[in-house]
Amino acid sequence: MKQVFYPKLRLAIDGNEANVLSRVGSNVYAYQILNSLYKLIHKSDLSLRFQVTVLLAAEPIKDMPKVSSFWRYRVIKPRPFWTQLALPYHLLTHKDRYDLFYTPGHYAPGICPVPLVSSVMDLAFLRYPKQFKQSDLVKLKLWTAQAVKKAKKVIAISQFSKLEVMRFYKRKRQDVVVAYPAVGKRPKLSSSKREAYLKKHGLDRPYLLYLGTLQPRKNLVYLIKAYEKLVRKVIKEPRLKKRLPLLVLAGKVGWLADEIIRTYNSSPFRSKTKLLGFVSEEEKNYLLSQAVASVQVGLYEGFGIPVLEAYQFGTPVVASRTSSLPEAAGKAGIYVDPTSVQDIAEGLMTAVTLTTRQRQALKRLMRAHLEKFSWDKSAQMVLKTLVKVYKSSLLSSPD
Repeated sequence: MKQVFYPKLRLAIDGNEANVLSRVGSNVYAYQILNSLYKLIHKSDLSLRFQVTVLLAAEPIKDMPKVSSFWRYRVIKPRPFWTQLALPYHLLTHKDRYDLFYTPGHYAPGICPVPLVSSVMDLAFLRYPKQFKQSDLVKLKLWTAQAVKKAKKVIAISQFSKLEVMRFYKRKRQDVVVAYPAVGKRPKLSSSKREAYLKKHGLDRPYLLYLGTLQPRKNLVYLIKAYEKLVRKVIKEPRLKKRLPLLVLAGKVGWLADEIIRTYNSSPFRSKTKLLGFVSEEEKNYLLSQAVASVQVGLYEGFGIPVLEAYQFGTPVVASRTSSLPEAAGKAGIYVDPTSVQDIAEGLMTAVTLTTRQRQALKRLMRAHLEKFSWDKSAQMVLKTLVKVYKSSLLSSPD
């Protein structure tokens, strides 16, 4: 990064979203951004230009960036309502120690006495309010609005999310910056452990894979019904019968998932579907590496990291042609209308019947698409934004 000259930036970061053991979605994003910011500052000549304090409600877990001359942690109490009580109180009583506050998660304190840079993963709760618990909906609406409106800059995870922020909160285009999620290097897997895991769960035959939390906006009721249509069609065609895949749903059960579970349990092809529950990072990679296709037909996504994770293994993705998923899947996606069970079923059929040549062509497109995303690039964008806000605050300071 080009060297710039300004007083040392004393940066406070809310690290709670990253400081969890089982990371999914926004936890992954927050952790990777923090980790990449640390590496970026450490590897360049910027370590003398920054003093980063990561604020937490609990002690940092082992894989968080290590303490150094420019990076430290501070645990503040009390833990209940931390974002709206402990955090603003700390910032108010220590405002002379910080020049800027950044949150890579969805929430920011209602009171922030230093310039704020906030983040937005998605605004599904505004588009589909009935698909959220009332208690969560109130909190999401109130806290997100106050964070976005008070922020000097907002960091979104896709161009789609940027447009949503502009539309719902009337922020100007130049006030919203995009820092995409990414994936790291393709993980190396033990073939023997993978085979043992798949055999244990009866997955030593072709399967379609949904990976993510079981919640209404993931559109899993329609996915199950579309799979039923696929089965009915395939069993009528002798040439396809041997290629009939199972349907695997892997992920923890989220909020308002009762209808999904009922649909799953009452499916006439229940024996051909599997509900695995939460899977570890290693197990997730086992599943992705052998799937016929990954299926992401949600109604609304802020981005869609599972798409990039599937592409790492050359696994085709059946994706909704709505929200941010076309950004995540690019030219390699097999697109469907998520509001049509028939269209989803046809997308599944396309994935199941891909020829070897077609799969190879898709893999080339996947590799090219993956090159557009990296955590380093995203961290550079975040750091550039933080510095810009800081320099602007210096120019506007009466001192």
